[in-house]
Order: sequence, then structure tokens, then C-alpha cells
Amino acid sequence: MEPGPAMLRIGELSRRLGVSTHVLRAWERRYGLLQPERSSGGYRLYSESDEHRVRVMQSHLARGLSAAEAARAALRETAGGPPPALVPSVRPTDDGTLAQALDRFDEPAAQAILDRLLTDFTPETVLRDVLLPYLHELGDRWERGEVTVAEEHFASNVLRARIAALGRGWGRGHGPLALLACPPGELHDLPLLAFGVVLYRNGWRVGYLGAATPIPDLLRTASASSPQLIVLSAVAPDRFAGLEADLLRLAGVAPLALGGHGADAATARAVGARWLAGDPVTEAERLSRAGALT
Repeated sequence: MEPGPAMLRIGELSRRLGVSTHVLRAWERRYGLLQPERSSGGYRLYSESDEHRVRVMQSHLARGLSAAEAARAALRETAGGPPPALVPSVRPTDDGTLAQALDRFDEPAAQAILDRLLTDFTPETVLRDVLLPYLHELGDRWERGEVTVAEEHFASNVLRARIAALGRGWGRGHGPLALLACPPGELHDLPLLAFGVVLYRNGWRVGYLGAATPIPDLLRTASASSPQLIVLSAVAPDRFAGLEADLLRLAGVAPLALGGHGADAATARAVGARWLAGDPVTEAERLSRAGALT
């Protein structure tokens, strides 16, 4: 069956499905789940086929599949287009209202939404497809002057506490140790925090040093703790500039990986590090499947 005519703006699609617009955009960009057409005015318009693929993906998420697995299954199962009757939607996740609750400084409402999300889906799915896209959009809104510093700090701190709670006790156990830090000047460590949570959930121990860690302190900590992995993450593209000699020293202590939008393949290659090019959740899962950094 040919795809139905494009007829919905993303806001209407979001309301129908109970999935926020920023998550729908992330699924479109990352998995090709949505295939919009352009209106004469340049707006993306979504069809019945797009709605059906999202509903099928939701049903797979509700069964415990990861977002990537659910998207692949939805694309495979809907390759011929939607059936005459659409499958019923799973219970809405309410993630679309998370931004609204945080924007109005309503922490109880935000916590209730997060509770529902973490009940319905795995932490990996919530991190990758709700919280990290939301934080990215929040940063973009702050740069455009659409949110105040107070709003950005409030939202970030609410989410920081919930993400950190997922990693409670992550330094205990007998798994390999990963030492995680941001380079000097880098204050945005929530992607790194999410990375650490997923490593922990896959059997790693985590030593978390966090934002703006001085390199001498990181070197001393690494030498004393003998980690199996050191990860440095930066959002800003200039945070690794001028650190080549320090990064080489770190790579001499333990396998080194560089992640975040501030890292690139050339810098990693120059210091013998691994470049973590994907999102934090996916990269942590890849490292865990590999069993070691190679």
C-alpha cells in the first residue's frame, strides 16, 4: 500500500501519539522512522504511515526492546504501509509534558512524569530518547534566548538528580573500572553522567569526577586507581584544544576515549584514543558489548 497523504504537523502528531515533538524529531533523525513531506510553505507534514510506524515502535518499546531495536522492527514490519485499521496505541508516556512541567518550575509534576517513564521503559530508552534529546533542545533554546538561566538551571538540576539516582552505588562491585571526567572549562557533564549510568548497568564500576576536572588531578587519580578505561567528554569544541600532551599522558596510564560534541576523530587519532562518535547511551552499550576498549 502506498503511504497515506501527508497531512499532520508535528504538534498534532505529538498530541495523537503522546510522544513529545523533540522525541519524534530524534526518532526521525536517528532511525528514519518518520518520512515527512514538505508543504509549499516549507513545513514538515506527516502521514498516516508515519503515525502507524510510531505506534508500532511504541508497542515494541512497551515489550522491553531498546529504541534502536524497536525502530528497526517497526520499519521492517511496516514496509508495505499501514493496514486498513491502525494498531491501538500503547498507553501514552506523557514525555511531551515534561518540558512544560520543567518550564513552569513544577518539580512534583516533572517527577511524576519521570516516574511513569521509568516504569514503562528501560532507563536506556528514557535517557536516549527522552532526557538527552530534551537537554539538547534546552541548550538550543537557551542559546536562542528562549529560556532564562534560572529555567535552564532548574531543569538541569532536576534531571541531574534523577540520572544520578540511576547510578547509585556504581563504584561498588568487581567489574572493570571506568574513570569519567570533563576537561578543564567544560561544565556540561550530564551526557557523561548518562554514559556512566549505562556502563554501570552493564557491569562496570564507575569513578565519576565530573565537570571541569584539572588534568593533573585526573592523572593522579588514574595512576592511583588503575582504571580499565578513562573517558573525557566535552560539549564545547574547543575544550580539547592544547591538551594533546596531557591526553597522551592519560592514554599511557589506561585506554582513553574522547566523547561529546567537542571531540572529533582527528584529535582522538592523534593521541591514540578512541572516538565515541555516537550518543552516550549507544556508545556505553557498544563498549560493554565489546568487553574492553580496543
